[in-house]
Amino acid sequence: MEPIEKNNEVESRRDFLKMTAVIPLAMSLGGFSTSEALAQAAQATVPWYRNTYRWGQINLNELDPQHFDLQWWRGYWKRSETQGMVINAGGIVAFYPSKEPLQHQAQFLNGGDLYGDLTRAAHADGLKVFARMDCGSAFEPFYKAHPDWFAVNAAGEPYRTGSAESGVILYTTCINGPYYDEYIPRILREIIAHEKPEGFTDNHWAGLGRDSMCYCVNCKSKFHQFSGKDLPAKRNWDDPTYRQWIEWNYKRRLEIWDLFTSTTKAAGGPDCIWSGMLSGNFVQAAASFRDMKELCRRADIIMLDHQGRANNGLGPPGTGQSEGFQENGDTGKRVHGLGGWDKLAPESMATYGPRKAARPIPEVRMWMSDGVAGTIQPWWHHVGGYQEDRRQFQVVEPFFRWYADRQQYLINRQPVATVGVVYSQRNFEWYGRDNANILALSPYNGVIQALIRARIPYLPIDADYVERDGSQFSVLVLPNLAVMSTSQVEAIRSFVSKGGSLIATDETSLYDDYGDPRPDFALADVLGANYTGQRYGPKNPARLEHTYLRLTPDVGQDVDGPRHGDEPAKSAPRHPILKGFEATNIVTFGGILPEVKAAPGTTVPITLVPEFPIMPPENSWMRSPRTAIPALVIREQNGARIAFLPADIDRRYEQGNIPDHGDLLANLVRWGAKTNVPLEVKGPGLIDCHLYRQQGRVVLHLVNLTSAGTWRIPVEELIPVGPLTVKVKLPEGVAGKRLLLAVSGGTATVSHQDGWAQFEVKSVLDHEVAVLE
Repeated sequence: MEPIEKNNEVESRRDFLKMTAVIPLAMSLGGFSTSEALAQAAQATVPWYRNTYRWGQINLNELDPQHFDLQWWRGYWKRSETQGMVINAGGIVAFYPSKEPLQHQAQFLNGGDLYGDLTRAAHADGLKVFARMDCGSAFEPFYKAHPDWFAVNAAGEPYRTGSAESGVILYTTCINGPYYDEYIPRILREIIAHEKPEGFTDNHWAGLGRDSMCYCVNCKSKFHQFSGKDLPAKRNWDDPTYRQWIEWNYKRRLEIWDLFTSTTKAAGGPDCIWSGMLSGNFVQAAASFRDMKELCRRADIIMLDHQGRANNGLGPPGTGQSEGFQENGDTGKRVHGLGGWDKLAPESMATYGPRKAARPIPEVRMWMSDGVAGTIQPWWHHVGGYQEDRRQFQVVEPFFRWYADRQQYLINRQPVATVGVVYSQRNFEWYGRDNANILALSPYNGVIQALIRARIPYLPIDADYVERDGSQFSVLVLPNLAVMSTSQVEAIRSFVSKGGSLIATDETSLYDDYGDPRPDFALADVLGANYTGQRYGPKNPARLEHTYLRLTPDVGQDVDGPRHGDEPAKSAPRHPILKGFEATNIVTFGGILPEVKAAPGTTVPITLVPEFPIMPPENSWMRSPRTAIPALVIREQNGARIAFLPADIDRRYEQGNIPDHGDLLANLVRWGAKTNVPLEVKGPGLIDCHLYRQQGRVVLHLVNLTSAGTWRIPVEELIPVGPLTVKVKLPEGVAGKRLLLAVSGGTATVSHQDGWAQFEVKSVLDHEVAVLE
């Protein structure tokens, strides 16, 4: 047998020969230049899942076979220049004439073959097809035939969804039973034999989540084989058996992914792939045992079921506070950082809400725009083959046609950023536990919101990839990365030893792999601070106390006593991170602060003002206006700038949107980056900036988040902002002399100075793409 290296060499040579054979034909037929012909030839050798960029989905219902208008939908996917379709095949409901007696046939299929009809039509029109499955549930006849294939609670009762009132009751299948091991592989093979798709996808493949334990005979047996123990009786994060149960569940999802992948490739060929849908939400991924790092690595194409903004539950009661559109841009960068920037990541973008009525066009358009800015590929999604609210279609066609027209600027690009924001799924799982949104997600969101507001490009980076990817960054930010493994700690220590700057917040490195507290920060020597064991602030991190942060030294007073108003200060100069706070000595806080002792040689520019009464006003005065309790510890060491912010300002910024908190975070990042930020954008509005490099050009996305609905669903009106003055640091090999505005279609004059290009964008409605080449 030849060594792997030799086999790879042979395959590369075969690909090269195929590609060179195509070049003369491409040049003769299309009038292409040599470089263009090379690009065309390269595309000819790429598997379908690497060049199918624009997707669509008609989520069929059981009534659709009775009146489905195939010709209308064929016109729709042609007008929208769709390249791939997700078409319901089987699982809960079969839309083809299955020979499996227990697979529920669509009620109005009547011997027809809607899946086959749609797939044949799509193939005839040159589209690729993902057959959609749903492995998560089945109807009652199936349950009665094989009750041991279904999930049950501790009392032996089956998990069910739906109700008699709704007319639908579904039984939840068990991921450890023969339903997954034998039945679904059989269905996959049957569909391939019936009408072969290019691949399969499934949004409900991962089984029961963490909140629902299954005690069926299969789970009992397999867990005992894995651990030698009985299933845990209840949720207890400190119980070693419960911890094994969580690890076992992650392992099982990877086994299922590999089983379904090997099944489809064996039956349909090496490019007939299976790719289960993944969530773009950190907390949801952890709660459903989806190891995003491993799954994104395994996936040939990353299919995202992340359909739109949702109420995040983090705002004050009754506010309806929701996720921002920037979450979608962050999701795209995050999954590509895990799976590779050469992979595609289509995302199901719902045009409806909740099912049949249209979402407001501005809401859908903004979600699409920020996703595309974050390198996500668009995927329209309608529920049912007949829509009475035809406004759903009005957003899809123009957006998809624009994407097709400007696609060359939206694919095959590498991000440009000098700031990395470090996260890990284990932090959401083992530190966040039952309160991950507040404990772990809020600090991360607070940091990225501060960076977006300051127009500082950043990239998310998994803590396990710091050693691999860290060298591209000037500064790493660790937003309450409380759970850190020994190897992750060492990777950060190595990054700093090479001159990389570091900003860490809250309880970073204070917990081990399983969320057990350490006696001190594992990074204490790097941060220049040691944990004393005492904490200030509310026990419930979602609540606030009446506390403040003091900025030192005080301004506006000297030895003669306090000064007020505009009187000049005579105090010592402040640290640069306090720029913009010259008119105040305090900022509001209210949050949690683990007490630390600062090491010699560090500077403490911010301290805590402890809680004091807020009511009545007559009694509201600071009992301890000055303390030595550090809220920020900074140092410079071997060329690295290091800031430790034990005060959870990042969490408070996400929850309270207080501008002072965002300014402090942005100032820290700029200081840590030593001004090495490749972008400046000046002008009004909240703008999400994504910067990329392609061969010979720079591509900048400007997403306008300015709206009355930015933090409240839905956006119903787009509000233009501008003008914006943009300065971009040009990478080596990019002259940047010509500017194209790829949304508005305009151009602008570009000036150059010291390796920077500057231009003006007069107005941005929802999204602009500036291309410098």
